[in-house]
Amino acid sequence: MQKVKTVFFGTQDFAATILQGLLDSDIVSIEMVFTQPDRKTGRKQIIEESPVKKLAKKYNIKIEQPETLKNSEIDLSGFELGIVAQYGLIIPKKIIDSFPKGMINVHGSLLPKYRGASPIQAALINGEKETGVTIMVMDEKMDHGPILSQKSILVDPNDTYTTLASKMAVEGQILLLNTLPDWLNDTLKAQPQDESQATFTKLLAKEDGLVDFHKTNDEIYNQYRGLSPWPGVWCMRNDKRLKLLKISKSGKTLPVGEAMVENKRIFIGCSKGSIEILELQLEGKAAMDASTFLNGYKV
Repeated sequence: MQKVKTVFFGTQDFAATILQGLLDSDIVSIEMVFTQPDRKTGRKQIIEESPVKKLAKKYNIKIEQPETLKNSEIDLSGFELGIVAQYGLIIPKKIIDSFPKGMINVHGSLLPKYRGASPIQAALINGEKETGVTIMVMDEKMDHGPILSQKSILVDPNDTYTTLASKMAVEGQILLLNTLPDWLNDTLKAQPQDESQATFTKLLAKEDGLVDFHKTNDEIYNQYRGLSPWPGVWCMRNDKRLKLLKISKSGKTLPVGEAMVENKRIFIGCSKGSIEILELQLEGKAAMDASTFLNGYKV
């Protein structure tokens, strides 16, 4: 079968894994990539290219980086298929409808659960023991289109966003490559989603990382898992933000929000149990482990 001329839309590591699988396959020919504009990252605000852009440059693929696709005049004529994975920008109906074979989305949840911008994070924050990936046909509504295939994935109790997203990307790549031939040959029928079961996730912000110690240590640990590494979890110390870079759960009983030091270890009380702070970073300072922090600061 002749390779299908395809445009890929994606930005982060999850998307780069999907793109690599497509580039290695004999199903599609990726001849244009849309990815988000280069962004400033880290304390030094260094401009960073997206993982998808770096991969596209390696393969000499044409790259488009618009700030928005609204009113886009980029010529997509001649392309048959669009594939989307963790792109991060709204794709207008005009672009979706421009592909004769439609637009296929690799989504990080078992739709219709966890539609929206942060499905992997939401699964972790909510303490899910199972999640998955969905291959769907896009329409103009957010993650609303009919489903082509799904794969369930078990969530390890200590998975963070980074580890879970990595596993899901690999499974999503395999599922997409197994699904595409039947879709392109018109032998696979998409199934509508059950709207009554739909749940939604939001675009995350730094404020979502603020820890409320009135929650249980399970809830706080799940918040940490879902928001690690970005935006991360944090609390305030003397009017400065204190990032909790690595934490674990503890059975120690302490008053809510009260810190205790024991053998160069830091514990903070929650409504049930406590958390131990293993690595932390005070605003304007370098990251350090608990023992190093205690050498310079009082808790």
